[in-house]
Amino acid sequence: MSYEVKQQVVAPIRNAFTYLIERNGDRPATRYEEATIDLQPTENFHYRPLWDPAHEIYDVDYSALKLSDPYSFLDPRQYYYFPYVVNRAGLLESFGASLSYLESRGLLAALDSSWSEVMSHEILPLRHYEAGAQLITQLGSRFAYGTSIEQAASFSAFDRMGLAQMISRVGISLESGSSEILGEAKHAWISSPNLQGLRRMVEELLIEGDWAIALMGLDQIDRIIYPLVWMHLDDVAVKSGAGAFSLIAQHFATWYKDQRKWLDALIRAWVADPVYGLANTAILSEAVTTSSRRAERAVAEFAEAFRPLDANCPATVAELASAARSALSALGIEGK
Repeated sequence: MSYEVKQQVVAPIRNAFTYLIERNGDRPATRYEEATIDLQPTENFHYRPLWDPAHEIYDVDYSALKLSDPYSFLDPRQYYYFPYVVNRAGLLESFGASLSYLESRGLLAALDSSWSEVMSHEILPLRHYEAGAQLITQLGSRFAYGTSIEQAASFSAFDRMGLAQMISRVGISLESGSSEILGEAKHAWISSPNLQGLRRMVEELLIEGDWAIALMGLDQIDRIIYPLVWMHLDDVAVKSGAGAFSLIAQHFATWYKDQRKWLDALIRAWVADPVYGLANTAILSEAVTTSSRRAERAVAEFAEAFRPLDANCPATVAELASAARSALSALGIEGK
């Protein structure tokens, strides 16, 4: 008796779910679209939140920034759970490989004392900045209206916790396996004068009632501190022979470039909305005006500690803040 194995292709009955066909036409939907569009519940809620009876569980009024169609914003990275997890697993695996190499070659221990001092007392406390950023971003994952925004904010919030853990691992490696240095970093975050501007701004954003305004306030810090610490200091490290720092910095710089993709796309969607665009632009401009100068001052105070590595760091902060304002202007937001 012989058997013949043949491939049989079963044609799909339809190209997509009905609600996707009604929105996009009768074409095959991507996995991202199927996992994102129109998934948020919009009716038949059982009760309003006991802690906020003025709002529904999912409510557009949790923010003054609105979209006439919440799904006019789609993550340009097309992240839903599976591709996000695969991408971030690769990022963490790459970071772990870099850290293992630095440890095996003793390169962190061989750093110049000025670099070790800055990494221990200035950069390591940023694990608490990232932890605060995670909580701020998590507000968007809970209160944003529309799965496409909620999903991107959720992934970003998980990223921030991962970044805090990455910085912690660097600290433990600096201390040759001891976690005592993490306690010192926490004390520095609470008490070091040059960190208090950052800490104050993060803590005030935590209690901001509008999740989108809080996210924009955090972004004003990110637009300066990430290029300063993980890009500018990377250049300084390469020129001064501190290659160990450069190997670490590349992973944070890579994440920040990825972060810009979805957040800038969301800002564009707010500004371009056919119904709420003008109101959104005015609100965003006011929010940027309120937070951008504060962010610049806070990061400038923080950057004073980098003078032993680069005497021009405070001037670099001013340049980065100006570049941030220009980038926002290109998106249609004019701060004062």
